[in-house]
Amino acid sequence: MDGTENAWIGKSRSATDRVTARLVAEYHAVLGTLRGPGEIAAGFHWCLAPDIAAREHLGRDGHPRPGLVLPKLPLPRRMWAGGSVDHHAPFAIGDEVERRSTVSDIVFKKGRSGRLGFVTVEHVHSVGGEIRVRERQDIVYREDPAPDASPRPPEPGEEWEPRAAWSVVPDATTLFRYSAATFNGHRIHYDAPYAREVERYGGLVVHGPLQASWMQNLAGEVLGRIPARFEYRGVAPLVAGYPVRVEARAGEDGALELRVRREEDGVVTMLGRASG
Repeated sequence: MDGTENAWIGKSRSATDRVTARLVAEYHAVLGTLRGPGEIAAGFHWCLAPDIAAREHLGRDGHPRPGLVLPKLPLPRRMWAGGSVDHHAPFAIGDEVERRSTVSDIVFKKGRSGRLGFVTVEHVHSVGGEIRVRERQDIVYREDPAPDASPRPPEPGEEWEPRAAWSVVPDATTLFRYSAATFNGHRIHYDAPYAREVERYGGLVVHGPLQASWMQNLAGEVLGRIPARFEYRGVAPLVAGYPVRVEARAGEDGALELRVRREEDGVVTMLGRASG
C-alpha cells in the first residue's frame, strides 16, 4: 500500500442513460413474482448507466480493469459488499438519467481471510437536475485464497417469525439475465470454472444487488410503497441453484428488518433494513 490510491478520493465521473420500456421489461422479467409496488420496481437504478469498457480494457474478472473506473488496489478480487439506497422520486419511461459517481473513501483493514481494501462510491441518479436515487456502494477488495484454504463455514441465522416471505431458486439463467440487464461482466456470475477454480466459490455466485433488489421489493410489498431508505450488507456468498427465502420482520424502531437465507442450512447471505 503506497498511498497512491488516496488520489482517487473525490474523483467523479458521469454517465447518462434513458429509461426505456425494454429495459424495464427486462428487469421485471428477472424479478418475476418477486416484485413490489411501483410502475418501475425498486432496484431498477442498477440497470442504468453501467460502467462500459472495451474488451481489451477488462480485467481477469470481466470487469473494467482496475485503475479505469475504480482504484487499482494491490488486491485482486472485487466484491459488492453492501451499501444504502435513498429513493427521492420514481423513474418514468422516457427519463434521461444522469448518474454521477464519486469515490468518497478508501480504507484498508485486516480480516480473518487476510488483507481487505474497502472502497466507498457515492452515486447520484438525477433527471433534469432533480435527484431520483442517491446511493452508497461499498466495494471490498480481497486477496486470492490459498490453494489449500478451507473457508470457515458460516453459521445459521437466528430463528425469525417473518411478517412476509418469498421463496426463490436463483438459477444460472436468472444470473445471466440479471448480468445482461445491468451489463455486469463479473465472471463469478456466469463462468463456473472461473468461480470455482480462481475465486474458489462453490459455484456461480448470485449478485449482491439482485439479492438487495429482492429485499427492497419485499419491503415495498409490506409497506405498500418503495421504501425511502434501504441499507444492506452481504454476510456470506450465495451460490446459485439452491432454494432461498427472502424474509421481512418488524424491527424495534418501526423499520423493517430483512434478510436472504438459504433454506437448506439456514445460513443468511444478506441482511437489510428498510424504512420510510
